[in-house]
Amino acid sequence: MVLKEVLVVEGKMDTVAVKRAVEADTIETGGFTLAPYTLAQIEAAYRKRGIIILTDPDGAGERIRKFLTERFPNAGQAFVPKSEALAHHDVGIEQAQPEAIRKALSKVRFQEIKPRKEFSSRDLFLSGCSGSPEAARKRDRLGAILGIGYGNVKRMVMRLNHYGVTRAEFEDALRQIEEEDRRNAT
Repeated sequence: MVLKEVLVVEGKMDTVAVKRAVEADTIETGGFTLAPYTLAQIEAAYRKRGIIILTDPDGAGERIRKFLTERFPNAGQAFVPKSEALAHHDVGIEQAQPEAIRKALSKVRFQEIKPRKEFSSRDLFLSGCSGSPEAARKRDRLGAILGIGYGNVKRMVMRLNHYGVTRAEFEDALRQIEEEDRRNAT
């Protein structure tokens, strides 16, 4: 897999992990410090080739993603689920296997400038993604299948609406989760 877009990652070890998975150029943010030179590099890549934000599935990664998305609204968004980015009690892109990175990059989403109002917290409640003991696990699986990452109910509703998820995709993902649950129960 060769990417035209430049991947924006957090650190050098993330670049190493990405290079094991795909042929792509990367820009490292160096964490949340984001030096003016680094922002200028990201902006140049954004204008010339496009960028895909691939930050760690943790709080710091989400803060970096939010900051970059506000600054570069047409950036692609790739999410490696936390369950696929864990190793040695650490979470991050550098921990992800090449297949997990390729899978995340195959599901890149773009934020819609005018978000739809297709989904609400009621949809998540009715589907068992909130208000139940299994809700967090189910949201995690939903975000992984749809390629929109994990989030609490409010963040999940925002991502469903902002990343153009259709009702059919949502329902298909829920069916996949139910099928997985049935297979695991037997």
